[in-house]
Amino acid sequence: MSKVIKILGTGCPKCQSMTAVVKDVVAANNIDATIEKVEDIMEIMKFNIMTTPALVIDNVIKIKGRVPSKEEVLALLN
Repeated sequence: MSKVIKILGTGCPKCQSMTAVVKDVVAANNIDATIEKVEDIMEIMKFNIMTTPALVIDNVIKIKGRVPSKEEVLALLN
């Protein structure tokens, strides 16, 4: 089953770093997932988070306010 990954952030350097880490992990491990970058502040506010970047997997907030390691992202996706 394909996972839906959303990266919430307005495009700051941390948000870009998180996007790169997630894309690397998905590609390197051949994970069936769609990655969606959410930059609209109104959409981000629907998740009720105050700090970005945030990583949302299948509509569950997993990480917010920091850039995770590749190992951490892989663990969350498995």
